[in-house]
Amino acid sequence: MSLIFNRTITSKLKIAFSAALLFGQGIAMAQTNQYEGTGNLKYVDPIIGNVGQLLEPTRPTVQLPNQMIRMFAQRPDYMSDQISSFPLNVVSHRMGQVFSIKPTVKDIEASDWNKKMTYDHDLEINRPWYYTTWLIDEEIKVEFTPGKKTGIFKFEYPENSEKGLLLGVYNGGEHEYKSISKREISGIETYNGNIKVYMYGAFNTDVVLGGLKDGKAIVANSVDEKDLKAWVRFPKNAPKNIEFKYAISYVSAEQAKKNFDNELKNSTFEQQVKKGEEAWSKVINQIKTVGGTEAQKRSFYTALYRCYERMVDITEDGQYYSGYDKQVHKTTRPFYVDDWSWDTYLAHHPLRTILNPEQEGDMMNSYVNMYTQSGWVPTFPLLFGDNPCMNGFHSSITFLDAYRKGIKSFDVNKAYEGMLKNANEATMLPWKNGPKGELEDFYYEKGYFPSLKKDEKETVTNVHSWEKRQAVAVTLGHSYDDWAVAQMAKELGKDQDYTKFIARSSNYKNLWDSKTQMFLPKDKDGNWVDIDPKFDGGMGGRDYYDENNGWTYLWQVQQDVKGLIGLFGGAKSFENKLDQLYREPLGRSKYENWAKFPDATGMVGQFSMGNEPSFHIPYLFNYTASPWKTQKRIRFLLDTWFKDNVFGIPGDEDGGGMTAFVVFSSMGFYPVTPGIPVYTIGSPVFQNVTIELSNGKKFQLIANNCSVVNKYIQSAKFNGQVLNTPWFTHEQLVAGGKLELEMGAKPNKTWGVSK
Repeated sequence: MSLIFNRTITSKLKIAFSAALLFGQGIAMAQTNQYEGTGNLKYVDPIIGNVGQLLEPTRPTVQLPNQMIRMFAQRPDYMSDQISSFPLNVVSHRMGQVFSIKPTVKDIEASDWNKKMTYDHDLEINRPWYYTTWLIDEEIKVEFTPGKKTGIFKFEYPENSEKGLLLGVYNGGEHEYKSISKREISGIETYNGNIKVYMYGAFNTDVVLGGLKDGKAIVANSVDEKDLKAWVRFPKNAPKNIEFKYAISYVSAEQAKKNFDNELKNSTFEQQVKKGEEAWSKVINQIKTVGGTEAQKRSFYTALYRCYERMVDITEDGQYYSGYDKQVHKTTRPFYVDDWSWDTYLAHHPLRTILNPEQEGDMMNSYVNMYTQSGWVPTFPLLFGDNPCMNGFHSSITFLDAYRKGIKSFDVNKAYEGMLKNANEATMLPWKNGPKGELEDFYYEKGYFPSLKKDEKETVTNVHSWEKRQAVAVTLGHSYDDWAVAQMAKELGKDQDYTKFIARSSNYKNLWDSKTQMFLPKDKDGNWVDIDPKFDGGMGGRDYYDENNGWTYLWQVQQDVKGLIGLFGGAKSFENKLDQLYREPLGRSKYENWAKFPDATGMVGQFSMGNEPSFHIPYLFNYTASPWKTQKRIRFLLDTWFKDNVFGIPGDEDGGGMTAFVVFSSMGFYPVTPGIPVYTIGSPVFQNVTIELSNGKKFQLIANNCSVVNKYIQSAKFNGQVLNTPWFTHEQLVAGGKLELEMGAKPNKTWGVSK
């Protein structure tokens, strides 16, 4: 492994402020570190990963932790030097915005709304709680800071210029901007076809509202076109710095004003910036580290920041709008939305069970409420309801994981009722919601999801035309989900359910081909479908797998690793196949492979670091005679694929879904099987990690002599007692345990070996 870590842009803040000073933006040199933040906040860089390898980049989101208001400048990715607009709110991660705003210094024309604003990267500052940029052509400085349900924009216009703002919308449907008084406006934008989003805003100066008629700017007290283009102008004697404070509500226009009063009525921009910094300092500094390189700290703490982008609390004054029954509900607890459980059940939710178990309980309570309101436990719960992405009912695993870690502040029986209903009555088809059909009945009877024969046309009309059946992925995923149902049934003393679902949890074995040592598809007649598991299955392998090929899905049995080892004929054969995973060639050009598997990024042999089903795989060496290989692989993967620059995330990060892997792995342990409250040990990148727990205790992981070279565990102790296995429990962690590792440059091939 190279000793040289990727050179980073660690001085971005200083460069930006110095450059801004040179360009006359009035920033004093004493303010150079104003937005760096306290403690480990200085390592957080929202720009990391802002250019995706093939698919979606990360976004430099500005928000308070797990709060509703999110903002980032609208641009394709960091390579672009133009911004199309600034949203007042990003409603959902990668799923839309509301209320666009952009400043102007000229007479208003209809084409202005489509024009992009050029900016200078070095005059942009992205902090989790503060954003600023300088628009080159307009010579306008833009600043933003968020609240929970509110935000503040500041626009510094050039001397003697026209001063105005262009207001727009991002969605189709009915919309409105309206003048309330000389300094107040309101707005309504329809999101996702039927959800009214309300805005209340106030300026620090008088404004004139208007719209367009026949392409010409006209003054109007309200603008309510479907393709909405509104504007505001400020008088010539208006201050140079225009401030726009606003609040958003999903409940009502009146509630938007209340949200404003609750947060901003007596708060200045600078005070909001300070509140934001304090909120982020609390969560980022909950984990303290010693040692490691600056690049490792930047990657780690930025990953931790991303884990607070979702879920988001949409409660407003003890009430919330639910997209699950289209009603407003009273509540005494936060109601959270915006989760993608196919991504987040693996590491994101388990991380929260450590850092904020009370919040995780509120999120599980939100899932239960969604079930009672809609009749189904959701898979991707968003503001408007369940978005049926991917496959599986992995919320069942998340319920179980929380429960077994002592988080019981939700209606467990109602949660189990929902888990059971999903498992018995819901469609298993990828990207579909609703009741079961003939393919589910086949699965219940035969124990596997049937595949079509090669080149056979689809016979079931409800199958998604693009996502296909994903027959192997669905069988493997639901085997894990059914295991979770079985385990919850066991916890609740429901013996008949346990017997039924523990049997179904072994369905993965029905697609095991001992000849190829792969999970392969079978047709409805029980015959193997002869495929190349590396490459067959259409785009993303979706006929049989999902976004990845058979080499990735070979390991999707987290709930029964010992059973999987048994299929291989023993741990040695299992280990050999794991080794081969990282060495197996693509068998074709990268161009040809990525044309079919664009989600399978961050490739090492056939291993895909850039897609979520791979996260636990490098830790599987801990089940063999060679735990040192887990240590080797984890360090290599972190150093290779998670650099601290704009290319530093290998796949679709999905709002914490991927970077939770970085947080766990950098600390030195990982939850291979959510639902079993046990962690397995990897190779920490820091000499000391201390987690301040919500119960007032501290968990500490010490890695003596740890460095870029010294990545191998020589020996271990837990609470002073010799530890010879690469495992410890959640109970030990939350009790304030102390794990101490001795690290070295060469592997100790006897430590941690399973007996």
